[in-house]
Amino acid sequence: MGLDYNICMIELNIPGRTRMQLVHLVCDVNGTLAVDGRLLESIGRSLSRLADRLTIHLVTADTQGKQAEIDRLLGLTAVRLQPGNEPAQKAEYIRSLGAKSVVAIGQGANDALMLKEAALGIAILSREGTAVSALQAADILVPDIQTAFELLEKPLRILATLRA
Repeated sequence: MGLDYNICMIELNIPGRTRMQLVHLVCDVNGTLAVDGRLLESIGRSLSRLADRLTIHLVTADTQGKQAEIDRLLGLTAVRLQPGNEPAQKAEYIRSLGAKSVVAIGQGANDALMLKEAALGIAILSREGTAVSALQAADILVPDIQTAFELLEKPLRILATLRA
């Protein structure tokens, strides 16, 4: 997993699909990493374990107004979306990174375009609920965020799920 010139990534050769070289992980925050503005347990540790393979990005509308605290806890700075047309803003962010190198994780209706645009879209079931549009746009559905992170730590699981 990696290229000769030392870019960290997750590389997947999935039969029946295009070869993926995932460099970026883009996560929605509210509903995905946090519920009611509170970071879910073990998110920091899980993201730390992935940071040697993927560049971590957070995107948020900061609905709960608590993103500054989440940023502090994670040691990251989330991209704040402007009010209005959030789905398009998330999709544009994926494109700006190079969509073919992005794995995106989300669960809300405003995540659907992001999940569809990314090389690999993972929808999670959330205590806030999961929008049907997010589910339909994703490549994989998992029961929770920790399971999504485990897929990225053990990418052969992704291959087993998506191979034709």
